[in-house]
Amino acid sequence: MRSLPLTFCAAIVAGTIALPASAALAESKAEDPANEKRSGTVSVSPSRVSPGGEVELRVDVCGKDRSARGNSEAFASEARFEPADGKGLVAHARIRSDAAPDDYEIWVTCKDGHGKATGTVTVVHHGRPSPVAPVRAGGGGAAVLAEEAAADEGPGTRHAIIGLGLGAVAAVAVAFRSARRRRSALH
Repeated sequence: MRSLPLTFCAAIVAGTIALPASAALAESKAEDPANEKRSGTVSVSPSRVSPGGEVELRVDVCGKDRSARGNSEAFASEARFEPADGKGLVAHARIRSDAAPDDYEIWVTCKDGHGKATGTVTVVHHGRPSPVAPVRAGGGGAAVLAEEAAADEGPGTRHAIIGLGLGAVAAVAVAFRSARRRRSALH
């Protein structure tokens, strides 16, 4: 007889625990679908850019008549999205001039806070020479180019001196031989 009250108490405790959980699930499903968090991707063009360059960003997660803001460690400042011609939003962002070559993540948040998007931009360095401090020979980066060009052109000063020395020895040898011939012709 004692098991019946014990079973009844256990059923009441289980119902009390399960009721708030099921009510919370029903409430979350009944929320307005416009308040759902949406996620998407950021379209980046061009996807590879050098420091100081500009990229175009596009998202469609926010809708067409809204705005958004985008950030990245590669950007010089925050990107502000505006409605594009078709659907979605568009923004332009400038890459920091001191950005190191790497892949940088982009985060975009819709103004209403109900949409987010992520993407990636790759910063690359093109092998253009740039002035270095201190400038070694004036002209900034031209010194590096002039040095490389001189190395590719051929013989240097050392080769010219050796050539002049050998030419002088040959001239002296010809002069002595000519002088010997004149003496033998007179005798």
